[in-house]
Amino acid sequence: MECQLATKVMLVDDETDFIELMSQRLETRGLKVTAVTSGEEALASIDDKNIDVAVVDLAMPGIDGLQTLIQMKKIRPDIEVIMLTGHATVHSGIEAMKHGASDYLEKPVDLNVLMEKIRKAKQDRMTALEEKSAEEVKHILKSKSW
Repeated sequence: MECQLATKVMLVDDETDFIELMSQRLETRGLKVTAVTSGEEALASIDDKNIDVAVVDLAMPGIDGLQTLIQMKKIRPDIEVIMLTGHATVHSGIEAMKHGASDYLEKPVDLNVLMEKIRKAKQDRMTALEEKSAEEVKHILKSKSW
């Protein structure tokens, strides 16, 4: 039962050492982690997995983190995305938030801070999904002529 409740996180970063280490550290703390090394790979598998939170590196070759965020939100509007970067600028942070990132963190990231951001992002996603379900039920009930 507890496995089903584990937060499902997708790590997206082109630095394989980083995602291997971070995957282990997050899994040790009870999260279910899918690690991919490119935006393309993330977008190809986002539909196959019921991901709660994606942690996406901003600077990647190919599809960068911002484009990955934008495309993820088109495919799965309910997914929460936390941006990670070693090259933080105010502009990139604002752009990420404008496109729906739930947070923006600098590398090296403090694991406790990341865990708290993931917990909050999952909670926000669950709240949004519950509200959407309640709205759909209301709409169905209104459309029925009982």
